[in-house]
Amino acid sequence: MYKNLPTVAFWLIGIIWGSNFIYMKWASEYLSASQVVFIRVLFGFIPVFCYALYLKVIKVEHFKYAIHFFIMSLLGTTVYYYFFVKAAALLLSGVNGALSGSIPLFTFILSIIFINEERATFRRFLGIIVGLLGVILIAKPFDANLLQTNINGVIYIVTGSLILGMSFVYAKKFISRLKIHFAALTTYQLGFALLVLTIITDFSNISNILNNTHVFLGAVFGLGLLGTGLAFILYYYLVEKLGAVNASTATYIPPVVALFIGYFFIGENITLVDILATMLIFSGVFLINKK
Repeated sequence: MYKNLPTVAFWLIGIIWGSNFIYMKWASEYLSASQVVFIRVLFGFIPVFCYALYLKVIKVEHFKYAIHFFIMSLLGTTVYYYFFVKAAALLLSGVNGALSGSIPLFTFILSIIFINEERATFRRFLGIIVGLLGVILIAKPFDANLLQTNINGVIYIVTGSLILGMSFVYAKKFISRLKIHFAALTTYQLGFALLVLTIITDFSNISNILNNTHVFLGAVFGLGLLGTGLAFILYYYLVEKLGAVNASTATYIPPVVALFIGYFFIGENITLVDILATMLIFSGVFLINKK
């Protein structure tokens, strides 16, 4: 049973992240990007902090590594969240999710450069290419409507994807070797992020989100509790068990999830090309993770 936990965590985090795009889009209609990020981090931090206290894994001696926790709070939380929310306000959720599939490519390239044990095998390289081909097909670069896509939104999501890719590599190189329980690591990362956001966020009219109960619950539970708290516990667990590149391939799943959510909730059409793209993405994940 326990040997299958990494696989379960892998698919679960992909599904959770895939649902985040629609929640970010809805929340961005009522709040600024920094306010959305603050709410997401706040409601992600509270349950994780309580869980870490229950396990008694938070220790004073850990704070000698505070600089690493702070850097991870920027790369893996505050900055990448901000760029993703900015993109969500400008792009369709399906396109947003599709473009985020570039995360494993950035992780792969950075890992080969900075992590000695990550090897650039032909199979893994092929997996990256196959998966990215699927992402490109979902994004439909050949569609005339792409010309209507806000270029700023594309820049935001690609930049956020690059930063998140950096966080995977940084976590593997500097965090995993510390052998700190993943609940504690998540608490430290979100805690530093919450501190920074509390200082820099303009809270004017943040209560606007209460005007729509559905959006408010989506931000608190979808983005906060699940999309941040649970997702980051799974994130550190996967980096520890699978390595930076393999763990990052969980980000190939969100484009597919975002596509289906877009179909059922927004009315976007699923075509034969989308189905082919889905098969390519799953094939890429298989090639990279295959032992």
